[in-house]
Amino acid sequence: MEIIIIILVGAVSGWIASMVMGVKSSPLVNIILGVVGGMLGGYLLGLVNVPMMSGVLGDIIVSVIGAVILVFIYKVISK
Repeated sequence: MEIIIIILVGAVSGWIASMVMGVKSSPLVNIILGVVGGMLGGYLLGLVNVPMMSGVLGDIIVSVIGAVILVFIYKVISK
């Protein structure tokens, strides 16, 4: 059951990040962006000691932050 929640949170987070950054991506890319973005966001927010919300909403916010950073890095590198 937990893997389904991770996939759904990743899909929503990746979709939000792609909309914020103006990038069109497939559902699979959105899931990958969201899941990897969640790991990156959690790591970066932990480094600067930002308290994180608990629950699904907190996971989505952290994942969106990480996914936006990933998309930004991709845009810079691909220029």
